[in-house]
Amino acid sequence: MPFQLTWLPTVLKNAGLKVAEQPGWPNHGTREMRTIEGVMCHHTVGPKTGNMPSLKVLTNGRPGLAGPLAQLGLGRDGTFYVIAAGRSNHAGNGEWRGVTNGNDHFIGIEAENTGIGKPGDPMHDPWPAVQLDAYRRGIAAILKHIGQKAEMCCGHKEYCRPEGRKIDPHSIDMDEFRKEIAAIMDGTTPVPAPIPNKDPAGRPTLRRSAAANPIFLVQELQKKLGFVGLQVDGDFGPLTEAAVRRFQRQHELVPDGIVGPKTWEVLSRA
Repeated sequence: MPFQLTWLPTVLKNAGLKVAEQPGWPNHGTREMRTIEGVMCHHTVGPKTGNMPSLKVLTNGRPGLAGPLAQLGLGRDGTFYVIAAGRSNHAGNGEWRGVTNGNDHFIGIEAENTGIGKPGDPMHDPWPAVQLDAYRRGIAAILKHIGQKAEMCCGHKEYCRPEGRKIDPHSIDMDEFRKEIAAIMDGTTPVPAPIPNKDPAGRPTLRRSAAANPIFLVQELQKKLGFVGLQVDGDFGPLTEAAVRRFQRQHELVPDGIVGPKTWEVLSRA
């Protein structure tokens, strides 16, 4: 039986955000959550390269801590990966605005980042603007849906006890972050234009796991991409998405893994 957070993809998509639903996510969780009070922000401490290389760990857990480790992962390109509709092990001991059991009451978002915010460090990982924008907008949409204000967004570093035990999300001033979220919720921040559903030639926008993806068109896409190991099977899964991102990087497009008008245009010339 699905857990209660099955509304997450719809809320995020309605906010104009990119969403990738992971297999089995509606039934994934340690158990059912209690009343949803807010959102907690984290960083993954993952590899420096790749869009969401920590996804497997967030989904399945790690030694000593069972998965899921968050309800949502946030890729470097601003894509939200929906991991679990139930409770996840992300918060640990702490308190925020009177809430002391974060796993039961806070939706956890793990944003892909090495966790190193110090310039000069070889693992320094500054936040991409597109990722931060999606972080703010996704949280604003969730808080609005659950009827809470921006103050019910917290960083793991603010919630954790004893204080100073955590630093995530690194280098983000959470007071300013909440002000920006509040502005989005109040409607004073412009909403970014969504990716069109089709290009001028009438080709639909393709994205991972979308039910509306025409099989023949995905096969055409896979042939055009032509990367070694990519099967022409009409399934827009993780391998096809990775190939699209690689193609986009090679052609200086936003590597979001979505085949919209701009990517179709370049593919047509390839």
